[in-house]
Amino acid sequence: MPRTRVLVVEDSATVRARLIEILSSDPAIEVVGAAEDGKTAIELCRQTRPDVISMDMMLPVMTGLAATEHIMAHCPTPILIVSASINRGELFRIYDALAAGAVDVLEKPTGAEAEGAWEERFLSTVKLVARIRVITHPRARLAQLRRPVLENAGGATASLPPRGCELVAIGASTGGPGAIVEILRALPAAFRLPILLVLHINEPFGAAFADWLDAQSTRRVIHPMDGMPVTAAAGRVVVAPAGHHMVLRDGRLRLTSDPERHSCRPSVDVLFESVARECGASAAACLLTGMGRDGALGLLKIRAAGGITIAQDESTSVIYGMPREAAMLDAATHVLRLRDIAPRLVALQAVTMEARA
Repeated sequence: MPRTRVLVVEDSATVRARLIEILSSDPAIEVVGAAEDGKTAIELCRQTRPDVISMDMMLPVMTGLAATEHIMAHCPTPILIVSASINRGELFRIYDALAAGAVDVLEKPTGAEAEGAWEERFLSTVKLVARIRVITHPRARLAQLRRPVLENAGGATASLPPRGCELVAIGASTGGPGAIVEILRALPAAFRLPILLVLHINEPFGAAFADWLDAQSTRRVIHPMDGMPVTAAAGRVVVAPAGHHMVLRDGRLRLTSDPERHSCRPSVDVLFESVARECGASAAACLLTGMGRDGALGLLKIRAAGGITIAQDESTSVIYGMPREAAMLDAATHVLRLRDIAPRLVALQAVTMEARA
């Protein structure tokens, strides 16, 4: 079985040597190169064609963000960000890199971990990321988005029902930051339905995500206060904070520390299930790119309650995991390319306004 070929990009000679040592200890992995700056990383990526890149963000000559953007546009390769930077500015750069096509992010060891725990996690994450089929970003992606619209398994184009919609719930994981930004930027200022969002992102990297997302479009993005009326979220995006489930109950958003679902807290399923119970047929939900199956059952419950359900299609998903699980359950009334999701939501609001007139 071929070994996983890894390119290590790290400016610290000490850390770089340690990462190479960890990777080389696994017989299933081969380190094919090492770079101390972004420019060299690009050159080695072209020369060695690795299966995965371990990428630091703080690099001389060319930053990790700039290198990621170039690699994903010209020689797309799965990238795992390995970073110790958790201040606001560096977190924003990490989100930018994830939106540019990096697959995942892992915190550098702090020294507080149990012996061997970080090393094991690093190796398993490298192998997992290496198996992901990445897409060219953004050039080749435009060609993919010109493919015909895919709909639900029945093949018929589903029409929007003549009823109102109270809110939109969105769930995403790996590849989510870029997908979410694309949807939000495509929504007009007149779109006023509340948007409730759950994104899986490892701690401590989720701390400033709402602030970063707020800066990506004209739409206000906030974390909820426990007990916040959902009506106060009209025209806004409400992001579940890291470490807490977000549920809708009696017209208010509640934050809970209930057990993880699918090893996730916040969980998409937990949000979707509460939306199904609370709103039923007056809800819409979107399940976007991501690994695993969180959100699929919740999407099915919203569809069973009469709501509109959307799953991102395979060609535009960084990882066709969560949407695939939903499609297999027949949980989606629509399976759409990423660029077609916002127009469908806008059309849904138009139907809502007509129903209220």
